[in-house]
Amino acid sequence: MLILMRSLLPHRNPFHSLHATLNSKQPFDFAELTGKKVLIVNVASNCGYTPQYTELESLYQQYKTKLVILGFPANDFKEQEPGSDAEIASFCKLNFGVTFPLFQKQSVLNVNQNPVYKWLTDSSANGWNEQKPTWNFCKYLVDEEGKLVAFFPSAVSPLDDAIVSRL
Repeated sequence: MLILMRSLLPHRNPFHSLHATLNSKQPFDFAELTGKKVLIVNVASNCGYTPQYTELESLYQQYKTKLVILGFPANDFKEQEPGSDAEIASFCKLNFGVTFPLFQKQSVLNVNQNPVYKWLTDSSANGWNEQKPTWNFCKYLVDEEGKLVAFFPSAVSPLDDAIVSRL
């Protein structure tokens, strides 16, 4: 299991200066996340890891005073997220009771990469990490100060001690 941890290099572009659009089309300013840990996950509805939505929601409910989970639907891996933003939101709510923020479906890879994922995977921006998502449900942990501190591959459960111990 590959888990990457932050080096001592400072991040250059502040995480809290990022913006994204929720699947409800509302803008979301990452400055609102200052003082909280953030777990960013690229999600998909038709993946073998899709049941992790239940674990993500459980983690969110248990730690929501100090942790925000951000779900970024993407269709990058075997077209496992074919739905529209409205269909994705409905699927997540009905099947998993998801209440954490979900964003508009965008690519987490390649030339059309979502700006948040550009930050997460560019060491000149985040200070150390180049690891792109290898599949759906990869997880990136950002601390209260906006520093990227860890990457967890898809197979790592959101409730794994490797994640929970850092909250």
